[in-house]
Amino acid sequence: MKIDQVSDSVYVVAGTNVNWALISDDRGVTVVDAGYPSDTVSVLDSVRQIGHELGDIVAVLLTHAHLDHIGAIPTLVERLGVPVYTGAEEVRHAKREYLQQITPVGMVRQLRTRRGAVWVAQTLRAVAGHIGMSVPTAATADADTLAALPGGFVAVPTPGHTNGHTAYLMPSEGVLFSGDALVTGHPLLLENGLQLLPGVFNHDEEGTLASARALSALQAGVLVPGHGLPIRHDLSTLMGEFARS
Repeated sequence: MKIDQVSDSVYVVAGTNVNWALISDDRGVTVVDAGYPSDTVSVLDSVRQIGHELGDIVAVLLTHAHLDHIGAIPTLVERLGVPVYTGAEEVRHAKREYLQQITPVGMVRQLRTRRGAVWVAQTLRAVAGHIGMSVPTAATADADTLAALPGGFVAVPTPGHTNGHTAYLMPSEGVLFSGDALVTGHPLLLENGLQLLPGVFNHDEEGTLASARALSALQAGVLVPGHGLPIRHDLSTLMGEFARS
């Protein structure tokens, strides 16, 4: 686990090949995404490491309900009763009314390369015993509720990676939490930099690309992706170049 403070209130935590974020102000802490199941202890510890108690957590904002983003949520809900908010369509996905996630066949295909085999092994360890995890308490928050959370957020629908994928903009500090709509790295990617995840992860590749390009219109100076390092400079320019690619 590595914690990187990217703005006055925002801390990005790197876990098992995935990021979550903690937003801290005088109202408490908002958690954006929650790592793999195996990251649960690290998620809890990261809150303490930025100077808060677990009881300070006000809510979890979920970009999407893949296993590498919901891992600590059951513990946070069971121990603390923390509300979990996500996009309207993603609520159905979080409750597992349907599943949009890499298939077993897609996992097996990654074994063809050494890079892929390492990622598969890491992933299987990270989800062991929790393949059927869901978020039955997931709900949609209205604009006023999101704005009142620590940090203050605006939901940005970004369908494609999943049907209900949602990014979150924090206007007060110009921070965009892009989830998996736009990333800067991943063990299966050959290079780092602003890009999409490999197509095997995206339910709708064209939709994912369209949503990523649309993010270029937002006013943000910091990008916090679900995978890879955050970007803290020239974000609008970089995203504009991506939008034209």
